[in-house]
Amino acid sequence: MASEINVITHDITRKFGKFIAVDHINIEVYKGEIFGFLGANGAGKTTLIRMLCGLLKPTSGNGTVAGFDIMTQSEQIKLNIGYMSQKFSLYDDLTVKENLTFFGGIYGLSGKILQSRILEVLDSLDLVNIQDSTISSLPVGFRQRLGLGCSLLHNPPILFLDEPTSGVDPQVRRNFWDIIYRQANEGKTIFVTTHFMDEAEYCNRVLIMKDGHAIAMDNPRILKKNMDKATMQEVFISLVQDKEGIQ
Repeated sequence: MASEINVITHDITRKFGKFIAVDHINIEVYKGEIFGFLGANGAGKTTLIRMLCGLLKPTSGNGTVAGFDIMTQSEQIKLNIGYMSQKFSLYDDLTVKENLTFFGGIYGLSGKILQSRILEVLDSLDLVNIQDSTISSLPVGFRQRLGLGCSLLHNPPILFLDEPTSGVDPQVRRNFWDIIYRQANEGKTIFVTTHFMDEAEYCNRVLIMKDGHAIAMDNPRILKKNMDKATMQEVFISLVQDKEGIQ
């Protein structure tokens, strides 16, 4: 993992009225790093990732994504990231290749450049043999790969994956993580939000959130060692209980 910082935040905060969804979060994330946001539903993971993607402006704090200011340069950020939400929608009546062509056009790709990128994505995600299949005929694992492929078409340096494995079985989740590893090894910075504790084990570092607060951030192996726990599930439960004052 290189030492180049791709994302940095200083006290980034987001309020909705009196409700504080994300409270003074500070992170530095590096090129080629897989960085996980871990927490229960409502912990603030999705709100934080939307701010980093330029989709939601922070109430206060500052930071940069791919060198662009999160407060003033949201459009430049959007051009330099790939974003796959948990509700990413494909067009069921189109084929795999037709979906890629459509989303490539949204990213401003056309002609030979678009066709070249489609071929690269099909090959890298093992979708070549099903490129002419309609989405409605595909199992969820292939749809999931295609969703990732659409976010990769413009070859962004940073990927944001918001609970990308929600609703799929463990084997499909593991296969998807193999693809994430390949992308990181190619130098992409990858953010993943998840509420699956075992997926935290796959990250270089994780930020554990509760009620908008950062309650821990480190390599999963180090967190387990320092807390004398066997799994990230045990780490998470212990941290949450400590935060709540439960003995």
